[in-house]
Amino acid sequence: MQAAHIRATAFPTVTGALRAVETLLLARGHRTARRNAWTSVLEDRRRAKDRVEAQHVMEAVAGHASRAT
Repeated sequence: MQAAHIRATAFPTVTGALRAVETLLLARGHRTARRNAWTSVLEDRRRAKDRVEAQHVMEAVAGHASRAT
């Protein structure tokens, strides 16, 4: 009796093929989304820094005003 040799060949599944096509088609959109998200993070940080600076100015002005009276 001869041993049967089985050759395993990987065939892409439909799901895998769709994911590959999706990756190719949406790659640019994902980059744009990540860039937009990072821009938003940087803008939030800038606004937070501006708020802190404004708070310091307000506290300094309040301190000068209370000393003047």
